[in-house]
Amino acid sequence: MAQSSSFEPYAISLLRLVAGFTFSLHGFQKVFGLFGGMGHGTTAHFHSLLWAAGVLESVGGVLILLGLYTRPVAFFLCGEMAVAYFRQHAPRGLWPIANGGELAVLYCFIFLVLVSVGAGPLSLDRAVRNK
Repeated sequence: MAQSSSFEPYAISLLRLVAGFTFSLHGFQKVFGLFGGMGHGTTAHFHSLLWAAGVLESVGGVLILLGLYTRPVAFFLCGEMAVAYFRQHAPRGLWPIANGGELAVLYCFIFLVLVSVGAGPLSLDRAVRNK
């Protein structure tokens, strides 16, 4: 078995930071209409399924970015991305490259990794645990 690098925990933290940041931007588009919104600055209809997804992405993405409640939040976001893939992308075809589902699959598995390994050393989870 290969010995793990001393930088591995920091790589996990970096992955979490980048994934949380970019994931939250998708929510900000849906809920607040930022970054062009969902097209021409529009937002998801209040209390729609797409709006609920945007709230999960906004709040969950920020929590992942901060590394706060990482494992339970990542669990819910992993599930959200699995549902998103099978509801929105899979009906358009088998392969993620053909049905536009690459990001949903990638985020799903990044969040699954975070459920397994946690937030890493650069996180509020670690700071709270060490107090």
